[in-house]
Amino acid sequence: MFYYLEGTIAELLPYLAVVDCGGVGYACKTTSQTLSALKKGQRGKLYTHLQVGDGIFDLYGFASLRELDCFRLLLGVSGVGPRAALAILSTTTPEALATAIVTGDERSLMAAQGVGKKIAQRIILELKDKLAKDAAADLGRGPAARAFSSKAGEAAQALAVLGYSAQEAGAALKDIDMDALPLEEILRQALKKMVK
Repeated sequence: MFYYLEGTIAELLPYLAVVDCGGVGYACKTTSQTLSALKKGQRGKLYTHLQVGDGIFDLYGFASLRELDCFRLLLGVSGVGPRAALAILSTTTPEALATAIVTGDERSLMAAQGVGKKIAQRIILELKDKLAKDAAADLGRGPAARAFSSKAGEAAQALAVLGYSAQEAGAALKDIDMDALPLEEILRQALKKMVK
């Protein structure tokens, strides 16, 4: 329904930002990451997600499309609701979330309030499998698909979590020394290339 809201930030509360758009204040539930990017009294822009259910209409807002994409990806995991998704994204960046998923790092996910071991394991299991299937379908059955179990494959999966296609990921990962660098540094370098 709403793609984004842009206006004056009227109020900043824990997990809530109020955006004044032409005299109407829209209350957007959000993450601490997004709240830190906003300033009360200044203009701001939030990419939104409207959650509808049982007579409840909740609006969620995020400072970046990557954060919004990760929120929606987390909502697709059985047992993960908006509150848990916000908690996870409040304790980590989209890039760190992607790394945690592809490396199976449960502890990073469990750092979020209300996220236990079972939910963390479910997130990793469902999203890692989904990303591997999507990436394999995009890459076909050639050498690139066979390499998907390597560090380059894990990096490509992490980039897929962030919304990049297999072709974009392949181009960004080209010429990065996969053997010498840890996964997080590979992702940083790939993301720098994509931003240029």
